[in-house]
Amino acid sequence: MAAAKPVHVVDDDLGVLKGIARLLSAHGLPVRTFSSAEEFLALADPSEASCLILDIHLGGLSGIELMQELRRSASKTPVVMITANDSEPIRRAAFASGCSAFLQKRVSAQALLGAVRDLAEAPQHLQ
Repeated sequence: MAAAKPVHVVDDDLGVLKGIARLLSAHGLPVRTFSSAEEFLALADPSEASCLILDIHLGGLSGIELMQELRRSASKTPVVMITANDSEPIRRAAFASGCSAFLQKRVSAQALLGAVRDLAEAPQHLQ
């Protein structure tokens, strides 16, 4: 049986990054973490992820800019965008960039796990 693909998490807030990683790991999901969009682009292969959890407001390249880059490179990896600064323009930009789900930080464990499981198990994303 093949190992499950990891969830890739990109967030520049170390506490949030560690918290999400612990939550997903505690529920049996493999995880890789990245503290910036630039680190993700340098070290990750999006096709090796079941899905990506991506903070919108990152130092340097933003989460939306990273999403646009992934879509230009034809990545089909589903993305959950998260933000602490929700607004209608940000929400519209996130969905326009191609995210599959949008959650506001201080998201409940149940909501985050539900979104990740829904996206990671969606047949159209299996490779």
